[in-house]
Amino acid sequence: MSFGNPGNPYGQQPPPAPYGTPQQPAPYGYPQQAAPGYGYPQQSAPGYGPPQAMPGPGYPQQSGMPVGPGAYASWGSRFGAFLIDFLVAGLVPLIAVFVAIALEQSLQGCLGDSACQASREKVRVPIIIGLLVIALLWAVVAQIVILVKEGKGASPGKKAMKIRLIREENGQPLGFGRALLRRICHALDSAPCSIGYLWPAWDAKGQTFADKVMRTVVVSTE
Repeated sequence: MSFGNPGNPYGQQPPPAPYGTPQQPAPYGYPQQAAPGYGYPQQSAPGYGPPQAMPGPGYPQQSGMPVGPGAYASWGSRFGAFLIDFLVAGLVPLIAVFVAIALEQSLQGCLGDSACQASREKVRVPIIIGLLVIALLWAVVAQIVILVKEGKGASPGKKAMKIRLIREENGQPLGFGRALLRRICHALDSAPCSIGYLWPAWDAKGQTFADKVMRTVVVSTE
């Protein structure tokens, strides 16, 4: 014996509705399950934890991330940038000083000969003074240019090594003032047997002591 529709005996479930047909409301007392709409994120399965957000552009990735834009720069790339900046700022002054020393040593060959000494000093002493002035001016101007470029994100060496110096909290460049303070803080890296310069080799964020004080990081640009 059946109730209601003779084609649907009591106890049998109705056949599933065709695809696209709106679902019938559940009987009273049963919670309704809302199907996720298109474009809404699905809930993570229990026991696996919430999904992790990917870092946005311009911010450093966390340790363990693959190498790429935003990843912390390696110690080797930082050391290469330092060598390039050192050559830019120091190569010309070193050459000028070596030439001045060589000229000064050549004056010693005229000891005891006042005429020879006077003639050589008349020609070479102004050259020696000029070379020392050039060495000093080049070193000062080059350091200022490097700090300005570094304050904008990349010194000549960092640009060549495709790395960038940024603030840790917002990923923005430091500016000249903070770059100068960071340079002064490098005294902390030099004090304990220069271990601060080696610290990025094993630090999780690749920071020197100066970076930790100034809250800066060096990241890759490609």
